[in-house]
Amino acid sequence: MLATVLYFLLTLAILIAVHEFGHFWVARKLGVKVLTFSIGFGRALWQRVDASGTRYVLAAIPLGGYVRMLDEREDKVPPDVAHQAFNRQPIWSRALIILAGPMANFLLAVLVYWIVFVAGVPGLKPAIGDTLVNSPAQRAGLFAGQEIVAVDGRVVRSRSEVNMALLRRVGDSGEIVIDARFNSSDVADQYRIPVQRWLAGEELQPPQRALGIVYWEPDWPAVVDQVQPGEPAAMAGLQSGDLILAIDGETISNWQDAVDAISARPGATIMLALRRAAGTLEKPVTLASHEREDGKRIGRIGISVQVPEMPAHMQVTLRYGWLNALARAVSETVEMVAFTLESIKKMLVGLVSTDNLSGPVTIAKIAGASASSGLVSYLQFLALISISLGVINLLPIPVLDGGQLALLGVEAVSGRPLPERVLLWFQQTGMLVIIGIMVLALYNDFSRL
Repeated sequence: MLATVLYFLLTLAILIAVHEFGHFWVARKLGVKVLTFSIGFGRALWQRVDASGTRYVLAAIPLGGYVRMLDEREDKVPPDVAHQAFNRQPIWSRALIILAGPMANFLLAVLVYWIVFVAGVPGLKPAIGDTLVNSPAQRAGLFAGQEIVAVDGRVVRSRSEVNMALLRRVGDSGEIVIDARFNSSDVADQYRIPVQRWLAGEELQPPQRALGIVYWEPDWPAVVDQVQPGEPAAMAGLQSGDLILAIDGETISNWQDAVDAISARPGATIMLALRRAAGTLEKPVTLASHEREDGKRIGRIGISVQVPEMPAHMQVTLRYGWLNALARAVSETVEMVAFTLESIKKMLVGLVSTDNLSGPVTIAKIAGASASSGLVSYLQFLALISISLGVINLLPIPVLDGGQLALLGVEAVSGRPLPERVLLWFQQTGMLVIIGIMVLALYNDFSRL
């Protein structure tokens, strides 16, 4: 838990510092006097003042930051420095200063992706282990043993690339085109899967699973990894490393056998046969009853599986040379910006459920999980969140950078700034919108706990 919080705070600090530094750097380059550069809000934990009079602050509440510039609308400005006031600058200059924050986030994403693509991105081959009965994938003719090589004409080499290509189609109607081949063949066959408002309004699940594609996995032994505190397994005394041999006398050959047996017994008391260290023992466990979204009740025990390493022939590392990695980093950032904008559009028109909106709790959990998965996973997460922050700040909502740019556009067209009372109304409206979004995101976070 502590590690999760620390990685969350580290992620926030990096993203906020980069965003605010964009505003700060461009403001100074354009001759605007910067009064304060703050990471966080509230009471200052650390501060110093440089030779130009700028105050640098590290504040107690690390949920944002700001750059405060000299501005006649906020304070009385001496005539000898009035030319350095933000409000005195031409519209193009103010627009560049505002735009610099989101652009800094995009540049950070390019830099991080560049490092990642040079280092190499580990992944797993998108080999099909099975197709679900009467699923869209099975009806289209996809087979177990095939490997997906393209989605909608886009070449894919790993499961994450397949999933990303499929996520782009959420809410769409038409056909999803999948190219797949058997390992023994160099020729791929093309399969067309008709969709109608695919997954529209639903909470997102693994997209390949929604088509009925089950990736190949080796048989996982039913070895306990983590035991969740307060859950039935913990109360019965199960430990990490326990191997489940049988449930109610039925032999358990792998993890899926254990999942099926436990899911089929909601609320029941079962007898587990375990191997622990060199010996065997039996433990009675009273399962919890958990209701799924479809209303069906399943048993829950509160353990996770110890995941074995994938065979070498299923692993793939996507690595590029320095120049190709830079081009790929720029391309990835542009594609993710477009994907984020398209997702926001689909959410506004109801093609993507607002249940998918995440707040700080979910972000913290993902930050911790990605960090524990290795540096490359964490850097990919950092780049994605940096892009999201940049895009969100460009939305035309007052109090965000995009709202300020919209107001400058109005000023450019009308030839004068909006009246103070109108600006105040816009800011109050924008604050209500932001608070509403945060409340919804937090609600989604806690409903997932």
